Amino acid sequence: MWVHKDTDDTIAAKRQFKSFQKSFRPTNEKKRQTVLRNVFIVAFLTLFLPWTQNIRAPGKVTTLRPQQRPQELNSIIAGRIEKWYVREGDMVKAGDTIIKITEIKEEYLDPELIARTGEQLAAKEATVENYRSKAIAIDQQLKALYDARDFKLSQIRLKIQQAEFYVQSDSMALLAAINDLNIAQAQFTRQKELYEAGLKSLTELEQRNQALQNAQARKVAAENKFLASKNELMNARIELNTTEREYSEKISKAMSEKFAALSNVASGEGDIAKLRNLYKNYSIRSGFYYITAPQSGQITKTIKAGIGEIVKEGEMLVQITPKDFEYAVEMYVSPMDLPLIHVGEKVRFQFDGFPAIVFSGWPNASVGTFGGIIVAVDNNISENGKFRVLVAQDPNDTPWPKSLRLGGGAVGFALLNTVFLGYELWRQFNGFPPDFYEPSSAKNSKDKKG
Repeated sequence: MWVHKDTDDTIAAKRQFKSFQKSFRPTNEKKRQTVLRNVFIVAFLTLFLPWTQNIRAPGKVTTLRPQQRPQELNSIIAGRIEKWYVREGDMVKAGDTIIKITEIKEEYLDPELIARTGEQLAAKEATVENYRSKAIAIDQQLKALYDARDFKLSQIRLKIQQAEFYVQSDSMALLAAINDLNIAQAQFTRQKELYEAGLKSLTELEQRNQALQNAQARKVAAENKFLASKNELMNARIELNTTEREYSEKISKAMSEKFAALSNVASGEGDIAKLRNLYKNYSIRSGFYYITAPQSGQITKTIKAGIGEIVKEGEMLVQITPKDFEYAVEMYVSPMDLPLIHVGEKVRFQFDGFPAIVFSGWPNASVGTFGGIIVAVDNNISENGKFRVLVAQDPNDTPWPKSLRLGGGAVGFALLNTVFLGYELWRQFNGFPPDFYEPSSAKNSKDKKG
């Protein structure tokens, strides 16, 4: 008797059919509906989860203080490189010598320039001191001239006074002689008339005539004496004028010499000021031959290399990165997002080279991110068409890694308002910006002003 046996393909087909029948049994259908319903409910409830809106912006690591950023070390004077004391990558302390340069300008090539300028300064100071001494000597000479003039004029004035007395006395004597002459003339006339009348003798007439002659002689003598007294008075007055003129000339000459000496003193003091300025400038310039580190840090870049190269004034020689600095991040936001950025608000960062799991809407659930606080927002737009925002480390959050380097990349999430997840999905689907809001600090300040 013949028996039919199933092949392998037939057996496999029967198994698939049986599994298909089982999947469409009423019990499996209920289970599937229950799972779909639960998934829908969970998805619906998820739409009501809180979601923190944020602004994502790239940035780079920098420092909070300008003096802590990489610093260019420039040459203040033009010169020629003579010796290097460091190489790239070396750590230096503040005051360490980095490079030595020598002069290339003709006016500074003399190695004894400072000493010679000091000698010129000392010589000019001695010259000025001599002129001061001369002015003092002329002052003493002027005092002596004033004293001599006053004494001489006093003598002459006394002499004039005496001459005036003599003139007055001689004028009175002349008047008396004239009166005597008139009396003698009258007596002689009467005596002559009496003689002619025969009443008087010739002897008496001759006596009257002799008395008249004596009176005339006394009058002439009184006139001569009076004229001599007037002449003495005139000579005394002329002598007074001459003496005043002579002493005025001497005093004027001494004053001219004194003013010339004082002028030389003033001119010398001006030259001394210039020489002191030059001496100080040369002394300070000599200190620029050795370029030292302004602060502790690392030599990160050298522009000039080798010995004998010429450097210009203000030209960069090396770059120093400070050893100790306070971290910060500068990130750039678009003008549309700028009104949502406020000083004092929170920011989360993901730094390059540090693994992190980021949930932008749930910052507390993110792992490997670091907190920051906005400390400054530029009022002027940058060249890239965005506004720069400076963020410092949040002291109440996880400290930033110490291995961060200046210029390293970072991605910042500026935390904004908290909304429902469903609303956020709807906003992003329609391309709307985040909700505008003001932090509590800004609201309180406005309330106080109101």
